Amino acid sequence: MKIDSGTTAWMLAATALVLLMTPGLAFFYGGMTRAKSVLNMMMMSFVSIITVTIAWTLYGHSFAFGTNGNEFLNKFIGGLDQLGLQSLVDTATKDDGTGMPSLVFSAFQLTFAIITVALISGAIADRAKFGAWVVFSIVWATLVYFPVAHWVWGGGWLTQLGIEDFAGGTVVHVNAGAAGLALAFVLGRRTGWRKDPMRPHNLTLVLLGVGLLWFGWFGFNAGSELAVDGTAGLAFMNTQIATAVAAGAWILVEKLRDGHCTTLGVASGAVAGLVAITPACGFVDPWAAMVIGLIAGAVCAYAVGLKYKLGYDDSLDVVGVHLVGGAIGAISLGFLAAYPFLEPQAEGLFYGGGFTQLGRQILGPVVVGAYSFIMAWIIGKIIDKTMGFRVTEEDEVTGIDITTHAETGYDLGSVHASGVSSVNGPVPTAVKKVDA
Repeated sequence: MKIDSGTTAWMLAATALVLLMTPGLAFFYGGMTRAKSVLNMMMMSFVSIITVTIAWTLYGHSFAFGTNGNEFLNKFIGGLDQLGLQSLVDTATKDDGTGMPSLVFSAFQLTFAIITVALISGAIADRAKFGAWVVFSIVWATLVYFPVAHWVWGGGWLTQLGIEDFAGGTVVHVNAGAAGLALAFVLGRRTGWRKDPMRPHNLTLVLLGVGLLWFGWFGFNAGSELAVDGTAGLAFMNTQIATAVAAGAWILVEKLRDGHCTTLGVASGAVAGLVAITPACGFVDPWAAMVIGLIAGAVCAYAVGLKYKLGYDDSLDVVGVHLVGGAIGAISLGFLAAYPFLEPQAEGLFYGGGFTQLGRQILGPVVVGAYSFIMAWIIGKIIDKTMGFRVTEEDEVTGIDITTHAETGYDLGSVHASGVSSVNGPVPTAVKKVDA
């Protein structure tokens, strides 16, 4: 098939937009941590670009979108037919009629895999060994993300069952949120959790990060149509609507509950809306996007407090925003789906559809969430027992930026005058006692 230059140009732009989301996430997460671990937090996002890109090139694409000769196995994992992406070089376009080069599709899907892995890191901020995170990112992507992407988008058993996920509510957000919850249990609580102040150290970085995420998310959602058409436009508009409404709903909850609206609240609400509309953006009416945003903003504003009631230390609210928000968006399709453009997409309950699709949309997040949680817990435990997953208490109190990376995110003046960098010698005792 001849290459469609319009579609290809749009998908190249969408791919760049989605890749920008990972540096955006680094700013968002970095600003939410304490000053002494901002660089480490941002590095966990940036190193995910490295590790996932290598794994995706070697075998990840093949596992997610390849095929094998066994019909039963193909329900759960792709094949080895596209290792190293070499076969995609020899294939001018995808065979789905989009007119898009196969390598462009692979690059687009790669950016999804990258940010899914990076999202998990927010649950274990301030206390994870950098090397352990590097290992986890590769193993989890291999054993969890690539197979789940195949289940839902690559012709696997959830695809065959009829579950719909337009741009990744289940594959990306429920998947990452469940893994983050598992690692929060594996690593345990931060030293001084609920006793010492652990407020975001730089809310300007948080707002910059959410701005980049919001911008990049248009490529994430509208690009998932893999075409330049009305559905892409619908996904684009629904993304804007749900995000704005969710941000407003979150700060309204804050105002009614706490008496004030916060910048962290508007940023978190925007992300909750982006997450929730992701699986539904191409399948629902604009009014339904408003409903999804309203529910996600309000529910997630309360869901982030579950960690205090249940006792797990999800540092940057990965569970409350991504796991809960992704599940809300996925399940909403069982009620609100109105545009059955992708077979076997069924209309939602409110549009005359039956309970079958609703059941499917509930099953998807449950199955993926359970699989991701169990596998992440096992992988995390093995890493913890072998190389150790958590830094020492002394290093944690001192700050991972200094002890792991020999750098600091800010020049704090005379308190760091001697010895914070690798060229100035060891960190002095006075610095070790500073809890930024």
